[in-house]
Amino acid sequence: MNADYVIVGAGSGGSAVAYRLAEAGHSVLVVEFGGSDAGPFIQMPGALSYPMNMKRYDWGLESEPEPGLGGRRLATPRGKVIGGSSSINGMVYVRGHARDYDHWAEQGADGWGFADVLPYFKRMEHWHGSDDAGGGGEWRGSDGPLHISRGKRENVLFDAFIEAGKQAGYPVTPDYNGQQQEGFGAMEATIYRGERWSAAKAYLKPAMKTGRVKLVKGLAARVVIENGRATGVTLVDGRTVSAAREVILAASSLNTPKLLMLSGVGPAAHLAEHGIAVIADRPGVGSNLQDHLELYLQFATKKPISLFKYWNLWGKAWVGAQWLLLGRGPGASNQFESCGFIRSAPGVDYPDIQYHFLPIAVRYDGKAVAEGHGFQTHVGPMRSKSRGTVRLRSADPSDNPLIRFNYMSHPDDWTEFRTAIRLTREIIGQPAMAQHVKHEIQPGSALQDDDALDAFIREHAESAYHPCGTARMGRADDPMAVVDPEGRVIGVDGLRVADSSIFPRITNGNLNGPSIMVGEKIADHILGRTPLPASNLEPWVNPAWQTAQR
Repeated sequence: MNADYVIVGAGSGGSAVAYRLAEAGHSVLVVEFGGSDAGPFIQMPGALSYPMNMKRYDWGLESEPEPGLGGRRLATPRGKVIGGSSSINGMVYVRGHARDYDHWAEQGADGWGFADVLPYFKRMEHWHGSDDAGGGGEWRGSDGPLHISRGKRENVLFDAFIEAGKQAGYPVTPDYNGQQQEGFGAMEATIYRGERWSAAKAYLKPAMKTGRVKLVKGLAARVVIENGRATGVTLVDGRTVSAAREVILAASSLNTPKLLMLSGVGPAAHLAEHGIAVIADRPGVGSNLQDHLELYLQFATKKPISLFKYWNLWGKAWVGAQWLLLGRGPGASNQFESCGFIRSAPGVDYPDIQYHFLPIAVRYDGKAVAEGHGFQTHVGPMRSKSRGTVRLRSADPSDNPLIRFNYMSHPDDWTEFRTAIRLTREIIGQPAMAQHVKHEIQPGSALQDDDALDAFIREHAESAYHPCGTARMGRADDPMAVVDPEGRVIGVDGLRVADSSIFPRITNGNLNGPSIMVGEKIADHILGRTPLPASNLEPWVNPAWQTAQR
C-alpha cells in the first residue's frame, strides 16, 4: 500500500497522469471507489443514456434546489467506475477555443495559454478525421493514446443541419478542433472501432499492464498531511495508502474540493463549522463552480427519417445485436455527428453558443421520447457569468457534498438563452432543414415573447454535465487560487490537483478533452520536465467579429 505516487480518482485526469508517471518508470497507486467498465452499456456508444443513470456507474449526485430554475434539483452525474466520467459521458470531443486558454493565462495560469496547451492536445490524440477535414496537419495529433473519430453522418438530417447553418450565413468549418472552431460541421467523438474509447481504455489499462500502476478499490476519506506535506491518503475503511513523492487528486470538480476540505484545506470558517482542523485556509476551495446549461429544442419531422424507428423493443434488440455481432450500426455511434459553434452578437470575439445535433427527439437520460419522428438541437450559452459552490454536508466522507450551481443567477444568462432559442429557430427555418420539419415540439411556436421563453427556460433547462472550476489555478499570491500553474495546492507540499477543478473558467464545449489535457500537462510538471515547446500556429478568429454576428 505504498508507491512513489498516489492518485485519487481513475477518471480522465487521473488516468492520464498514471499513464505518464508509469511511462517514466514510477510506481503508482490509483484509489478508485468505482468498479469495472465491462459490459455493453458502457462500451456501446449508442447506449450512452444508460450508464449515467445506473447506480453502479454513477455517484448519484444532485444539486440543491436551484432558485433560478424554479427550485428544481438537477442531476449531476459523475462516473463511479474506472475511466470516471469518460466511461459514462456522451463521448463528444471538444478541445475548447484558443481564446479560452489565453484567458486562463491572463487570469494567472501562466504557461496555460493556447500556444502552451496545443502541444499537449496533439500528444494525447490519435485522430481519425482526416478523410473529410483536409488532413489536420500541424493542428492534430496522430499517435496519442486517445482515439478520436467522426460518425458516418448517414442520416440525412446531419448534413441538412450543417447546410442550414451555411444558408443562415454562418461559416462551415472542416475541423472545429483545428484552426477554426467557429461554424458548423462534423462532430468528433472518443469512439474507436465502434466502441467507447474512455480514459480507462486509452490510459489506465495500458498503464496497469506495465505492472507499475495498481488500483486500490476504496473511498478516500482524507489526505494525510504531516508537517505541511501530503504523505498519503486514508480510506474510509481505515487503510492508508502512502506516497513517497506526491499525492494527486483527480476525483472530479465535485469530489476533489470535498476531499480537500475534509483534509483541512479550504475556507477556514466552513471547516470550523464541521470541526475540521485548518491546515491551509484557502477560501477558493469549492468556489468558482461553473457548468453549461442547455435546452433541447425539438422538432417533428414530416417523414419517418429519424432514429425513432428503433425506439421499441424489437428496434433496440436489432441495434444491440448488430453492434454485438458486427460492431456497427446505430449502436456504434453516440448519434452526435454534426454540430455548430456560433457567436451570439457582434462584439463577441469567439463562439459562445454550442449546438449538438441529434436525429431523434428524446431526453438525454432516455426516459422520455417526444411524439414520434423528430430531431433536436442541444443548445446553450458557453460562458455563463453565474458562479456556484461545493460545500461539505458534514465531516463524514461518505456524505455527498452540497452542490449549488446558482444557475441563471446573472441577468445576462437570460438574454443569452433567449438569443440562443431565436437563432436556433432561424437556422431550422432555412430551406435545408425546413423541408423536413412538420412543427416545433418544444418550446412550441406559440412561445415567442421574452416572458414565455423565460418560463420555458426555467422549467426545461438541463445541465450539460460540465462542472468545473472548484480549485482554481492561479498565481500563488492570488487569495482565491487553490493551485499554482503547476497544479500544486498552495499551502501544502506534495499535493496536486489534476482534473477540471483547476479550470479558471469553463472552456467552450464539452470538458472531457480539456480534462485529459490537464492530466497530460500536470504529469510533466510532476516529473519536473520542461513543458513541450509552445506552438506558433495562429487560430482563426472571425475578422468581422467586432461588427458582425456572423
